[in-house]
Amino acid sequence: MPLAAAGNNRANTTPVYDASSITVLSGLEAIRKNPGMYIGSTGIEGLHQLVFELVDNAIDETQAGECTEIKVMLEKDGSCSVEDNGRGIPTEFHPGEGCPACEVVLTRLHAGGKFKAGSYQLTTGLYGIGLSCLNALSEQLALEVWRGGHCYRQSFACGATTSPLEKGEPTAKRGTKISFRPDFTIFDQQISFDYQRLAKRLEELAFLQPGVQIRIDDKRSGQSADFVYDSGIAGFLRHLNESVKVLHHEPITIDWQEDGLEFAAVLQWTDGYGENILSYVNSINTIYGGTHVAGLKTALTGAINAYARETKMLKNGEGERITTFDILEGLTGVLSVRMTGPSFEGQTKTRVTNEHLGTRVEQVVHDQFLELLHQDSKFATRLVNRALDATRARIAARRASDRVAYQAIDTGFTKEVYQKQFGIRSKNWHQSATWIAHEELLGEHVKHLTMEPDARMLDVCCGSGVVGASFKGKVGKMIGLDITPEMIDLARTRLDQVNQGTVYDLPFLDGSFDLVVNREVLHLLPNPERPVSEIFRVLKPGGQFIVGQILPFGPEDAAWMYRVFKKKQPLIFNMFQEDDFRTLLLGAGFIDLQMTEYNLWESIDLWIDTHETTNLHRHEIRDLFYNAPQEARDVHPFEILPSGEIRDLWRWCIFSVRKPAK
Repeated sequence: MPLAAAGNNRANTTPVYDASSITVLSGLEAIRKNPGMYIGSTGIEGLHQLVFELVDNAIDETQAGECTEIKVMLEKDGSCSVEDNGRGIPTEFHPGEGCPACEVVLTRLHAGGKFKAGSYQLTTGLYGIGLSCLNALSEQLALEVWRGGHCYRQSFACGATTSPLEKGEPTAKRGTKISFRPDFTIFDQQISFDYQRLAKRLEELAFLQPGVQIRIDDKRSGQSADFVYDSGIAGFLRHLNESVKVLHHEPITIDWQEDGLEFAAVLQWTDGYGENILSYVNSINTIYGGTHVAGLKTALTGAINAYARETKMLKNGEGERITTFDILEGLTGVLSVRMTGPSFEGQTKTRVTNEHLGTRVEQVVHDQFLELLHQDSKFATRLVNRALDATRARIAARRASDRVAYQAIDTGFTKEVYQKQFGIRSKNWHQSATWIAHEELLGEHVKHLTMEPDARMLDVCCGSGVVGASFKGKVGKMIGLDITPEMIDLARTRLDQVNQGTVYDLPFLDGSFDLVVNREVLHLLPNPERPVSEIFRVLKPGGQFIVGQILPFGPEDAAWMYRVFKKKQPLIFNMFQEDDFRTLLLGAGFIDLQMTEYNLWESIDLWIDTHETTNLHRHEIRDLFYNAPQEARDVHPFEILPSGEIRDLWRWCIFSVRKPAK
């Protein structure tokens, strides 16, 4: 029916809207109808939220001093169980509900021991809906409670009770075990529990709960781990910084206690350019920060500026000021708050919103940190100078094409850092960004080829081998080189031979190849001149080097792009501009430079959904697009769709150069 005709018949087709139109979702039906309102999504994040809710309940017991062991089991049938040795969920009859208390917390919204004063001083979990939410979204759920000298069992399905509470055998054991299988008519059927994601969170909790033993056992893969630490958040910080170069050996510790509030933070600056602040409230990972993180950042900014002015390192008359962004460069921090009555944004508690918390954090951290700067002038001078360098480089970057803002100089790194990151990325490498396997983009590289069909080719830092494989049928033997074992396994399905090695010291003789290809790697390497010289060395005289790289559209968007890419990928060392990249290639001795451009729309939401990008940084990347400076918007196309999705136009530049013939 034409749209106009449909409009003319509206009186005959409009449904009746009266009292009978109002639907009331009883019991846990509301959760099954709208799960995203309760756990954030029905994707991978929501699935793991179910496990974290069980673990958080166990953590409540540890914070009450009643639990010392937590076990997480991933079964081959796709189910999961979490067991603790706490007091056990009460099994006595609930006076107001006419059924056992354990059944109440699993089948009633907003039921639990966290609402009554005295049961728990500090809590995690989902506002009293956690266990009922888990039950509602589980195809099957089995409860075991060891309490009062007996074992009790009860079963549930899709939020409903399927058996009464059964009092079992006598036992001296105590605690709770809940086993559940997610309902995959609600969750995405393509997802499953991720051992690495769970292990990472459990290790964090072990640092936050010193002395508590937390174990994860994956029956599917045979992987397992035990986490128990006595070092607290100071040990957590050392763990985070174990593979990076730090600017000061001893972390900075700031802590205090007052009625209903305990605050502790450990801070350490590294020689990196990223910021990594992990924040927790009652052991909940507030991945989007909140008032406590905002208070910390404001306090650090105020204290460093105050010290710099007191010591004349900042000139009062010139209006110079060190920004928060400059101060946070290279900072790793762990911030832990324990408080009564925390307020959170959203059901999954990703951001804390208590205003008085932010105010107190700002006041106390400012005073303690400023006092520390006065006590250690050597450290203070070094920190202020580093921040000033960042400030002045950023200002210079906005005025001209000054590369100092886009290259991290003398930054230490180890091959293990790259192997770990790209080993994890290999699991979904081709799905993690549009550009990786984009046929037309790969074809733009092949168009530059001028070598003979029997050319011997090296795909250096080959990753999964897709770039080298795009030359199949146009060259002879295709050889790859990468540092990461998992990527090497992927590349061996596409290339004739793949070696393990580093681009800083290529394991090949001089003049071994007619052609070398590479894409989107040189920005990840400190001192990129060395790898380019190695590529020059292994090429035969007259040999060709084809390399693709994302570049800014101009100096106007370069500094902004650097911030976006650095938030996404901590291993970014360079944000080349076109002139920089030309100089890099020609400076190594290459000649006959040619360049073509290919613009490709990339989904930022897809691009940032990788393990090396923290949830906080994903949020900050989106903010960088929402608040992009006008000078960047004038030259760099991107769009924010009504759905909230961000699409960015990337400028790919494909370069071809030659090694001079003898």
